[in-house]
Amino acid sequence: MNKPINQSGWKPGTPVASLEEGDHPTVTGNKALMLEEPLIFEIGTTETCGVDLPETQTDLPSRLGSFVRTDGTGLPGLSEPETVRHYTRLSRQNYAIDLGLFPLGSCTMKHNPRLNEKVARMPGFADVHPFQPVSTVQGALGVMNELAHWLIDLTGMHGVAMSPKAGAHGELCGILCIRAALEARGDARKVVLVPESAHGTNPATAAFAGYAVEDIPADKDGRVDLEALKARLGPDVAGVMITNPNTCGLFERDMKAISDAVHDAGGLVYCDGANFNAIMGRVRPGDLGVDAMHINLHKTFSTPHGGGGPGSGPVVLSEALSPFAPLPYTARTKDGVVHLVEEENADAFSEKHFDGAMQSFGRMTAFHGQMGMFTRALTYILSHGADGLRQAAGDAVLNANYLLRRLEDVLHAPFADAGPCMHEALFGDEGFGERLSTLDLAKGLIDEGFHPMTMYFPLVVHGAMLVEPTETESKAALDQFVTAMRSLAERAKAGDETLTTAPHHAPRARLDEAQAARKPRLVWSEEAS
Repeated sequence: MNKPINQSGWKPGTPVASLEEGDHPTVTGNKALMLEEPLIFEIGTTETCGVDLPETQTDLPSRLGSFVRTDGTGLPGLSEPETVRHYTRLSRQNYAIDLGLFPLGSCTMKHNPRLNEKVARMPGFADVHPFQPVSTVQGALGVMNELAHWLIDLTGMHGVAMSPKAGAHGELCGILCIRAALEARGDARKVVLVPESAHGTNPATAAFAGYAVEDIPADKDGRVDLEALKARLGPDVAGVMITNPNTCGLFERDMKAISDAVHDAGGLVYCDGANFNAIMGRVRPGDLGVDAMHINLHKTFSTPHGGGGPGSGPVVLSEALSPFAPLPYTARTKDGVVHLVEEENADAFSEKHFDGAMQSFGRMTAFHGQMGMFTRALTYILSHGADGLRQAAGDAVLNANYLLRRLEDVLHAPFADAGPCMHEALFGDEGFGERLSTLDLAKGLIDEGFHPMTMYFPLVVHGAMLVEPTETESKAALDQFVTAMRSLAERAKAGDETLTTAPHHAPRARLDEAQAARKPRLVWSEEAS
């Protein structure tokens, strides 16, 4: 077992005051290689500039009229070394996948092979423009077509819409396809059923599309209550939105029975595919009766989307829904690429189905998808191959189950007896000291050198901690994380209140997060500093 990260000699239970007494201050605020860094406004001044610019020499009148700037920009002037140092120092205060294990399961913050980045930066991919003539982007369209067929084959579906930009956008695409299909048969239903174990965006998407949303409870094992679902089905139910594997990290074993019941009642099945990385190459959603499912390319096929982007959420569709997919498209069926321009063997976007059967609900976006994500995803797929993708899914599940079994004796694991988990291990805060919470353990994890896991989600578990180690972590890395988690769990259960003021070793102490969210200071001013 690896040694604990904290080598300072500080023991659990040591009062915070004692900790502070042993924390020797420095006049600079720096602590060896952890350098204190003020705001950029506090470093530079508005009176100086890091670049020498010549005075403008022109007699021509300004065309800006009343928009001519009369005051300074208020931006600080820094030299080039100062600028580089500022942002480098800030980057050292941030956690990254290049530093250690990232247990934040909501975004699958896993290693992104550098090969994918190299290919995405190749000329012809990095500089492609959506307004280029089709004849000049045949390579890009070829990438989109090949990726589309891989997605169809991996999921066992009939068609795919490539244009959605991310997961929630893909959800909306799938639900609009379902609505269009129901309306085409003159059966405009009003209700979508969403299990409580589904992702939180599912009910929001259904409501945004104009549906009333009703919950379906989970059974004692954290999976959809099949009998409760069957009891609610009726002529008003348009379909069900189900996450599989679900947010409890469990595979929905009754998925085929759920699909059959929904279809028998005249509805359609949407599957949230955000967790597809746990089953790719092992389970085909199409074989389970799924009609639509989005796939987060930025999650399953590399490029973790930390920082808010970029994302890509293609939607695979059953034969019943393919005609209602959004336009334009470059690939539609399993039988091969549809060629719609005069040049032989050329690819193109299409605004209507080649056989006239298209009943698209319209467009999802101005342009067709996210080229950088397509390139990275296809590179990931081709470099792994079908067998490699299957192994990646197996490794993700193996790592999560390893954490579950190593921690279930010190952390409450509500579904540990429900069988193996998938790619995520779920824990709760049962047994913590009276004043301690999941948040305190998470802050203590920062002191141990790790980014916290997903907290307080899913809502079905009190004080939830959802840990996703991903397939790319070694056993040594998992053991080090286990060491930290076991120590923190034991301290929390012992009522160690020093956790309530953690983190103690981070560049910044614990913030008042409620105030920061409700009254953020977004503009710097010298008076307020």
